[in-house]
Amino acid sequence: MWHPMRTRVPVVAAMRRRLLPAVVALVLGSLVAVAGCGAGGTTPDARRSAGQISRAAAPSGGPHQAPKPVRPWNDSPASVAALGDSITRGFDACDPLADCPAVSWATGSRTAIDSLSSRLTAAAPSTRSWNLARSGARVADLTAQAHAAAAHRPAMVTVLIGANDACTSTAGTMTSVADFRADFDSALTYLHRTLPDTQILVASIPDLERLWSVGRTNVFGEAVWKLGLCPSMLRDANVQTAAAQQRRTAVRDRVIAYNTAMGQVCSRFARCRYDGGAVFDYRFSTKELSQWDWFHPNEEGQAVLARILAGVAGLAEHG
Repeated sequence: MWHPMRTRVPVVAAMRRRLLPAVVALVLGSLVAVAGCGAGGTTPDARRSAGQISRAAAPSGGPHQAPKPVRPWNDSPASVAALGDSITRGFDACDPLADCPAVSWATGSRTAIDSLSSRLTAAAPSTRSWNLARSGARVADLTAQAHAAAAHRPAMVTVLIGANDACTSTAGTMTSVADFRADFDSALTYLHRTLPDTQILVASIPDLERLWSVGRTNVFGEAVWKLGLCPSMLRDANVQTAAAQQRRTAVRDRVIAYNTAMGQVCSRFARCRYDGGAVFDYRFSTKELSQWDWFHPNEEGQAVLARILAGVAGLAEHG
């Protein structure tokens, strides 16, 4: 959800060489301060959520409304391909500045996660899965990931992407809503044209302002954010000026607009299911965030995502 930059492999390697010593030093210097820190700060709950906006945009019921056709959905797909960004890769969940796909909400193998693929494998051991997400990916990269998924012909594709389109150097450089919609539509159109029997599970982008509001209370988290993590939202984390608040609101509003666009595009395809803003609406706490950056989900946060999205997909719990 949330890799701070649109990285490529050489850039990631350079970042690790540059930032890892700083991160380790911060861990050692802030260990006492980190222990016991809890959630706090101003929360954005007074404003409408992405789920509420998506539901508000839907046609209202009434006596003259035609019944909706039944949308085909298989709650026991034989294979899963996961697309997206650093959230789905488990970035910073296990080690600093490193992916940890073993704890991915979509395809992770660790028992504590109870990932979507683990739930399916428990019922059908022959279930296959592929994690094709990439840390730093934006929605413009989704079609290329869709092409990679098509080579495996999965029965289900999961998509969680968009945080990096909002996590830019400034609020003014975020991906426009029109471009976001066009790129997302292109990827889903390709998947449905190439794999007409494959179903797609679309997750909403988490509430980045919520993550700021809880993570900023941690001394270590604030220090790590200064290294350049999602500056459009996290820069000057404890500054409460009108300009700073306006910037954070602009980022949150853009995320809501992205989520609304994904829900609307998904609704055009019979075999697509959107979470209705469920991930956006979830109130992450510090105990569910990475101890390395206080922004990405840790192992417990990944388990939360698995539980939410397995519910949307209609998958049974493991065991």
